[in-house]
Amino acid sequence: MRLSKGENVFKTVNYIVLILIACSSLFPLLHLIALSISDSTAIETGKVSLWPAGFNMDTYSLLFNGTPIVKSFSNSVVLTVVGVAFCMIVTTFAAYPLSRPHFYARRFFTLAMIFTMIFSGGIIPTYLVIQSLGLVNSYWALWLPALVSTYNMLLLRTYFENIPSEIDEAARMDGCSETRLLLQIVLPVSMPVLATLSLFYGVAFWNIFLSMLIYINDTDKQNLTVLVQKMIQSQSVLQQSVTVQPDDQVHVVEEGIKAAGVIVLIAPMLIVYPFVQRYFVKGVMLGSVKG
Repeated sequence: MRLSKGENVFKTVNYIVLILIACSSLFPLLHLIALSISDSTAIETGKVSLWPAGFNMDTYSLLFNGTPIVKSFSNSVVLTVVGVAFCMIVTTFAAYPLSRPHFYARRFFTLAMIFTMIFSGGIIPTYLVIQSLGLVNSYWALWLPALVSTYNMLLLRTYFENIPSEIDEAARMDGCSETRLLLQIVLPVSMPVLATLSLFYGVAFWNIFLSMLIYINDTDKQNLTVLVQKMIQSQSVLQQSVTVQPDDQVHVVEEGIKAAGVIVLIAPMLIVYPFVQRYFVKGVMLGSVKG
């Protein structure tokens, strides 16, 4: 079908706008990469823009040898992997019964969970509860309050509701229990939305910042986000933890180290996203529209 002249103009303008938006998002990342691998002299003189000037990996050497970034990175990995596992298990077991039409009072429980999206307990009451449970300075203070995201639960529940009822009926005729139905039939056909929700939870736990500052006082347990923020805010982390020789520090500038820290922070999500991208749009669309 041939497009009219107006449609071609509209399509061209759309492409131009989208390309400009993509470039505006990509340029800061390219600038950070260039800063992190450029020579310190070029950085100080402002010669680095989108392309590195004088390839140099000293910033990464100082970052990994002179700061506790490896420990913070491992903390972020543990926090994210365990948190995503717990959240997906609890979210699944919350969404599945609410998606079954024969579940008693499912409307009441659904509305009760939606209520938490509108009204929350607040930071101070939540902190007092966490403190009374003895969870301060423990990752459980971060995992337990985030076990179920109501939005993600509703997304998964709607996806379960869209699964043809004939599949359930055929499984029950063969003597399939509810647990087996969920684990062997419902979950395998729900991989798109499960991958999407795992990505949602993963990004949330990887980037967790305020809750980490509130509940975790031990610096050995703090994650990569907090460490990078401290590096950007001041050089105290580098000055206290540096282990390289002073003569070697002269060739590394503050901006380069900060850029390298940000790259290490965002790199895991950039690496993981392409592997779940094919599930991402499909999972959101199928789980958000009922019918």
